[in-house]
Amino acid sequence: MTSGPGAAEPTGIRAAELAIETSGLTKVFGRQTVVNGIDLAVPRGSVFGFLGPNGSGKTTSIRMLLGLAAATSGDISLLGQRMPARAGSVLPRVGALIEGPGFYPFLSGAANLRRLDSADRFASRSTRTSRVTEALERVGLSHAAGKKVRAYSLGMKQRLGIANALLTPRDLIVLDEPTNGLDPQGTREVRNLVRSLMAEGTTVFVSSHLLAEIEQMCTHAAVMRAGTLVAQGSLDELRQAGQARVRVLTPDPGAARQVLAGLGLVADPDARDEHPLDGESVTAPLGDGPLDPSRIVAALVAADVRVRGFAVERATLEDLFVALTGEGFDVAQ
Repeated sequence: MTSGPGAAEPTGIRAAELAIETSGLTKVFGRQTVVNGIDLAVPRGSVFGFLGPNGSGKTTSIRMLLGLAAATSGDISLLGQRMPARAGSVLPRVGALIEGPGFYPFLSGAANLRRLDSADRFASRSTRTSRVTEALERVGLSHAAGKKVRAYSLGMKQRLGIANALLTPRDLIVLDEPTNGLDPQGTREVRNLVRSLMAEGTTVFVSSHLLAEIEQMCTHAAVMRAGTLVAQGSLDELRQAGQARVRVLTPDPGAARQVLAGLGLVADPDARDEHPLDGESVTAPLGDGPLDPSRIVAALVAADVRVRGFAVERATLEDLFVALTGEGFDVAQ
């Protein structure tokens, strides 16, 4: 995992292996720096989660990646080619759903896709109908292909936007909040769709505020805070970067806290997860020192602390997000 200003390219990944690469990417509006020198490194063939609180600069970053907004400074490479200089040859290989889909409400879902596809000078006219049919099927909208979009729910419009991104084969798919407005079944379908795209070799870049979806969909992630990239890497690397904690289940919480303090572990003051038979859970950050958990248990037993349970727990992605941004995270839809 990499962290800190810029959060540069993860160790061991070469530029040729990256679907998206930025260096010092910056966007300034007036006196406000919205994106501050970020160094993104998105491996080819990954599902990459782009995380951060509202207003952290995620959507502005995506708009710069796709040439929808000009960067104030910095470099962008998509699929190994410089942007925006090579946008004409790169963007036909990129599908995107940004800031919600926009469609003609008086046309059907299928008619909207046909109209959008006809505007793509690289799309084959002879295969248009079959490609529209297949795209609608992939997002579960075959039953509503002939229905006017004004009658679509928000979730159906979201799926139609994803279908538009899939009309032609893509090397990179960029999705901004792809499960917005979807019911649980629709969310599962999008999750399975993203996995199938990865299995086909497509890189999927997903911006989302739903931690549960990121954990189930993504192989890699990056975290933004106030326009700065504060961490990125594989999900395993991000989890391991979080601080481990010890949890002691005991009917003697006061004595347990004293023992932990004697070992240099400061117990969390608000942790009072009570268990009627076994007492309370006492938790404390394990820290960076090589403190053997067995030594902690031995010290507790030696002090006559009744230990009903003991565990060393790795930080969750939510813990890491809160530590990096100082903000909570939506964990459910």
